[in-house]
Amino acid sequence: MTADRKNDDIVHFKGRYLSMLERDGWEFASRSNASSVVVIAAVTPGAEIVLVEQYRKPVESRVIELPAGLVGDHADADESIFEAAQRELAEETGFSATGMKVLMECPSSAGLTDEVISFVLASGLERIGPGGGDDSEDIEVHLVPLAEVDAWLNRKLVSGIPLDPKIYAALYWLKSR
Repeated sequence: MTADRKNDDIVHFKGRYLSMLERDGWEFASRSNASSVVVIAAVTPGAEIVLVEQYRKPVESRVIELPAGLVGDHADADESIFEAAQRELAEETGFSATGMKVLMECPSSAGLTDEVISFVLASGLERIGPGGGDDSEDIEVHLVPLAEVDAWLNRKLVSGIPLDPKIYAALYWLKSR
């Protein structure tokens, strides 16, 4: 255990991707390889929400999620939220966006981690590649009509596939715009 001189956090563990810290008696996780997280609410010109499905080792299951990724985890540590969103959108889904707007920035789990998520609305989508993720990922892309998304998500849930709750935050914003 060492004390971080920047803010006196106690570092209990520092790995390649995560650190376990303590601040004023409160233990929490912190990313050691990125500055933040971007989550993309993307809708095609045909009014379909772009969702991804991938295996997540911590829950030992495939999970339905919004496209997302870490900001500043590649060679460019000064990567902007929008640069990361474009990179992740193309990598995971094969789409590019002509417009991006921050919908909200919020903690992902305020009692567990200092991680902040930036929800980004991606518009003007154009297919530029196959998607599917990088070499470490096996991502299936789902284009779900917004008019049918509630029923589609319910079917996935009933079939035993977990849903990331951030999808519902994105649907709230998409339905209210």
